Amino acid sequence: METELSQQLGIEHAIFGFTPFPAVAAAITRAGGFGVLGAVRYTAPADLARDLDWMQEHTDGKPYGLDVVMPAKKVEGVSEADVEAMIPPGHRQFVREALAKHGVPALAEGEPSGWRITGWMEEVARNQLDVAFDYPIRLLANALGSPPADVVARAHDRGVRVAALAGSARHARHHADAGIDIVVAQGYEAGGHTGEIASMVLVPDVVDAVGPLPVLAAGGIGSGEQIAAGLALGAQGVWLGSLWLTTEEADLHSRALTAKLLAAGSGDTVRSRALTGKPARQLRTEWTDAWDDPAGPGTLPMPLQGLLVADALSRIQKYETPALLGTPVGQIVGRMNTERPVQAVFDDLTRGFERAVDRINRIAGRSAS
Repeated sequence: METELSQQLGIEHAIFGFTPFPAVAAAITRAGGFGVLGAVRYTAPADLARDLDWMQEHTDGKPYGLDVVMPAKKVEGVSEADVEAMIPPGHRQFVREALAKHGVPALAEGEPSGWRITGWMEEVARNQLDVAFDYPIRLLANALGSPPADVVARAHDRGVRVAALAGSARHARHHADAGIDIVVAQGYEAGGHTGEIASMVLVPDVVDAVGPLPVLAAGGIGSGEQIAAGLALGAQGVWLGSLWLTTEEADLHSRALTAKLLAAGSGDTVRSRALTGKPARQLRTEWTDAWDDPAGPGTLPMPLQGLLVADALSRIQKYETPALLGTPVGQIVGRMNTERPVQAVFDDLTRGFERAVDRINRIAGRSAS
């Protein structure tokens, strides 16, 4: 699975694996792909530095990258407390009632509430970059599109390529104009934040829009045959995220959540604003249904929604409340029905890719004769 881009980066397979788990990212890199560690959970720079130290020790000198959540425009002088104050009391009451309905206990007094979606904030994201640029990362990806121009310049000064996710050809052209090096064409099927266009339509549109910039295909890809399809559409690699959630190296801290993922079908996800305020594909639960119900208060815009529900989600995850327990995941969840090591997933991907190439070669051979 070599392409011009994979050769430039020195990786065996043109598979870019996004994950919030350092052990998974490192295993992806060791398997010959390109592990990308998600930074949104790291509000303390020391925690990110600790895990990047671990990555350094467990990637055998092979390349890896970091994914941040950063707006293109600077938002200075706004604290988390300022944003919290914007949340309407009625929305807080709605959260309390939803948790009470399902008997979700409160956290113990003084117990930390877990991760909060604050990586979007200027101060937090830039602190993450201050840490990351002290390490030999080879790629900086931004889930919210093109990062600020000074961040792109800072990355380029260090020889770090910059990638940005796009849900339309228009978004992709904007990234190209902003000096982005790699565009990730993320289709409607993907987990997390997505646009409205399916991968089969989106990928060739983006390839045509930004060529010769390299494009990675994302969304609905979980087999070697699907990787071959993405490359056939003009992509120079694939960006996989959901597929790693049920690997043995993943650290979901919840056997109940892992069981839900293993049992879910491709129709058991929904694009909902319940998590962050922007449409994000995730497991459908009574929690997403409540927020999407027209009779409810409706979700708040990003980042208010993420801050509003952060403590509630920590409680739901800790106590593994079955009806409410969920996670961002793509429609490919229907193929994620066994727990396997990352290397075993790679082995299946490469075998499937070879089968697809052989099949196409046979068809092409018959056509030529």
